[in-house]
Amino acid sequence: MSNGLSTHVLDLQNGIPAAGLAYILYLLAPNGRQKLAEGATDADGRGQLLAGSLATGLYELVFSVNNEFYADVPIRFKITEPERRYHIPLLLSPYGYSTYRGS
Repeated sequence: MSNGLSTHVLDLQNGIPAAGLAYILYLLAPNGRQKLAEGATDADGRGQLLAGSLATGLYELVFSVNNEFYADVPIRFKITEPERRYHIPLLLSPYGYSTYRGS
């Protein structure tokens, strides 16, 4: 399995992948937020944000969900082992969301 960063978003209300969901990935550096990638989830709700090794540090992945209650869902996480693969799942409903460290 290759290293890098990916995501998978599921729409729990409808029981389907969240296709076409826009996202932006930032590195939170001491001199400010640096945009690293942006895009949208594919038909299966997946996105490959970065391939290869990642820099150690604090990151923020912001999803533009724009549902009945939430405008954006930001997820902050740390990269501590740059050579590992990181996966950020997001489970969405109109009234809440959940995330966890994926594999």
